[in-house]
Amino acid sequence: MSAALQPSKAAEVRTPEAGVALVPDGLTAFAARVAALRAATTSADLQYYAWHGDLTGRLLAREVIHAADRGVAVRLLLDDMYAIGRERVLAAMESHPRIQVRLFNATAWRSFGPPGLVLEMLFGGWHLDHRMHNKAWIVDGTCAIAGGRNIGDEYFDASGHFNFRDLDLILRGPPVQAMQRIFESYWSHRLARPLRRISRAAYRRRALRKLARQLDAAWAAPAARPFFERVAATPLLARLLSGAAGGDLLALPAAAVRVVADPPGKATGAVPVADCLAAAIHDALHGAEREALIISPYFVPGVDGTARIEAMARRGVRVSVVTNSLAATDVVAVHGGYARYRERLLAAGVELHELKPSGDEGRSVFGSRGASLHTKAFVIDGRLAFVGSFNLDPRSIALNTEMGTFIEDARVAEQLRAEHGRLTAPACSWRVCTGPGGRLSWTTEDGGRPVTTRHEPDTTLRMRILARMLRWLPIESKL
Repeated sequence: MSAALQPSKAAEVRTPEAGVALVPDGLTAFAARVAALRAATTSADLQYYAWHGDLTGRLLAREVIHAADRGVAVRLLLDDMYAIGRERVLAAMESHPRIQVRLFNATAWRSFGPPGLVLEMLFGGWHLDHRMHNKAWIVDGTCAIAGGRNIGDEYFDASGHFNFRDLDLILRGPPVQAMQRIFESYWSHRLARPLRRISRAAYRRRALRKLARQLDAAWAAPAARPFFERVAATPLLARLLSGAAGGDLLALPAAAVRVVADPPGKATGAVPVADCLAAAIHDALHGAEREALIISPYFVPGVDGTARIEAMARRGVRVSVVTNSLAATDVVAVHGGYARYRERLLAAGVELHELKPSGDEGRSVFGSRGASLHTKAFVIDGRLAFVGSFNLDPRSIALNTEMGTFIEDARVAEQLRAEHGRLTAPACSWRVCTGPGGRLSWTTEDGGRPVTTRHEPDTTLRMRILARMLRWLPIESKL
């Protein structure tokens, strides 16, 4: 049995039987969430780092309210980072007798909005740098959707500017018990504070009625029709909405699936890394004998991680990594953190692929308007797959709480291997290599012929200078 499937101190549940499906398509991911919630009869537990107030965020909020109207008990657990400034909407939802809302690691200076968060951190609230990055959509304790997607247009191919390439898992049956236990541990933790205790927003039923009318209007608005038309064309939609998509899930044996999450106490800074998801991921990668294919949008391996990857390559393991290019990334500082290790990794024989940009989005040093790659996954030796919220960077290792699923099955591994191959193809990514004198080069294809450039492609001189400056700042532990 794989080392990644050995007992761990992180939250886990073994599964006697499992149904699993990979969902790389954003439209199907949206439809799956709608279908699961419409089929709910007793409960819906939703845990997210971010839930945006855009088209898909409003459409899914509408489904939440409609499920509660049918008698489904809904619990919504959100990280406070993206909930700041949205208390009125959340309070309106929680005024429903069957909807509860809690915020994780909330700031005390809420009345000042986002500036209050900054001020609180400046005056000693460094614990606020620890965020809940988990994503889970759990229905009736029997169906779950989890992976890298938050709730927002760019995660469901609904943005007119750019969209994330991301990946979800649909899980049915006993594996969902693992996520349910994980959710309960977070919901009951002292950092998960009821919205009513920390928000000054008024709780009025008329606010809920007004919000429900607004969400119904968003569903019926002409602006939503193009999205619905595209969703209707997805192959799985009819089966998802009818609840008959179970046949599309692979049936796996008991030991094949393990759901693992960081303990919620990691957000206090008091839980050692050895007790967290990072340890299980390290064991899985260390167990590679032939091949490790890694997809990580924010890839900052650090000194220790780089040394481990170099050791894998020296053992003869083929290591191939796909991450965001400077042209695609939304966080230039993260790219700077990754770039300082490129030469070492290439010298060790590691394959590096950088995804091409998918839109003309804005960028900032630490903020985010999105990135072209958001999938967090890897596959080992064609037998072990991992999909989750975990980036291979210091923030996922030490600061944020994360969750992921290990699947030991050759069929799932082959599907994930195909996704890695799609992302690393010349149509999607540049291959980074070392040329004469150790100078980096980026290669793609044009009409079947290789095309090589000697600087970071599709970038301005200003971007390249900024990335190089940020590379040397002492901020890697925050990336």
